[in-house]
Amino acid sequence: MERKLAEETLLTDDCVRQLINVGEVDILIGLPTHNNSRTIQTVIRAIQTGILKCFPRERAAIFNVDGGSQDGTPELVTSSSIDDVWRASKVFALRTLHAISTTYGRAPEPCTALRTILAAADLLQAKTCVVISPDSTAIEPDWVQRLVRPVYDDKFDLVCPIYRRHKFEGALMQNLLYPMTRSIYGSRVREPYASEFALSGRLAADFLANDVWNQEWGKMGIELALTITALAGKYRVCQSYLGIKAQSGRAANDLVAVMRRTAGALFGSLDGNYAFWSGISGSEPVPTLGTQPEALVKLVRVNRKRLREMFATGVAHLEPVLRSIVSPETLTALQRIATLGINEFDYPAEVWSKTVYEFAAAYHKSVINRDHIIQALVPLYRGRSLTFVLENRDDSGEKVEKREESLCGEFERLKPYLLGIWPDRK
Repeated sequence: MERKLAEETLLTDDCVRQLINVGEVDILIGLPTHNNSRTIQTVIRAIQTGILKCFPRERAAIFNVDGGSQDGTPELVTSSSIDDVWRASKVFALRTLHAISTTYGRAPEPCTALRTILAAADLLQAKTCVVISPDSTAIEPDWVQRLVRPVYDDKFDLVCPIYRRHKFEGALMQNLLYPMTRSIYGSRVREPYASEFALSGRLAADFLANDVWNQEWGKMGIELALTITALAGKYRVCQSYLGIKAQSGRAANDLVAVMRRTAGALFGSLDGNYAFWSGISGSEPVPTLGTQPEALVKLVRVNRKRLREMFATGVAHLEPVLRSIVSPETLTALQRIATLGINEFDYPAEVWSKTVYEFAAAYHKSVINRDHIIQALVPLYRGRSLTFVLENRDDSGEKVEKREESLCGEFERLKPYLLGIWPDRK
């Protein structure tokens, strides 16, 4: 009871009244927003159609948590008419599909947004809680079913997505987040940091009670924290193929900020979970639902010369910082790579894996300010991204995936190296 009352303080009195009017639900769809008026109606229509088509008898509600929009986004959510959906889609509503909204602050805070959604799901005793990004302009109605069914019917606790991407999109996921999360926590979750996911009522309640909300790494990357908490807690995790991951064009261009939310959160998670991950060797596949789509081969324009310059400049200018983070052998390798021209440029998987592990250990030891460690990783990641582009520019999606698997193998093979440089290993 104390926990429930504490979580309900996240919800305003007006929001609680709206939720009470909705009553208990089977499915709650959470929409965290901030100035998404340009895309929100497309997303809402897809969600509504998906619910009415696939879950016509279930009690469902759409819950918008807004971070201080100034463009009328919340009003667009609450005014979305169910009539418009079933007339256009030829599906009929057997139940009222509520769409309610609450404002939690004056600026977007993903941690607070997710916590508010889970508090509402807990209050409404939702069996399944789904979170969908308002920027997912390529969303299809079937996404709802692909996220909900594994929880609702098959009793999974967390459903992570697998997207269909253009060949060079998702490079950070393919080169760092997926291989490292897989090697550390032993599960092959392709999108550990996801913008769309579903979780059971049990996991939602347990995650609300977890102290991760008060930890720095949880505040930085709460979506990643959810995945890691589920893996470390041995909840039932699966992944589901969705579709094309298209953004609205608002994606952050600040790579340092992105690296904080991803690599920073991942590095930070290692501190409190050492007893769990230190005993894991190799990795296991997780149940994967649906049909694997072919990767989109259409090229995304990449300024290779710019990537090389930023890498080489970073290695040169950050040499004193890098000396405190990486081993002398790694620094020598980085300096050698920095002399290579574009045609022969190569940041090998082994060197990259060791680089990331050395950064993770330095982050744990706080050899310098942790944020400075993350900033120093950015130019090195650009160099690895250049190698990723050069290796895969003429290859099919299948070959790209094989190289990704090879990189994951290097991270797993070198995990003992991380354990060897971890300062307080037992």
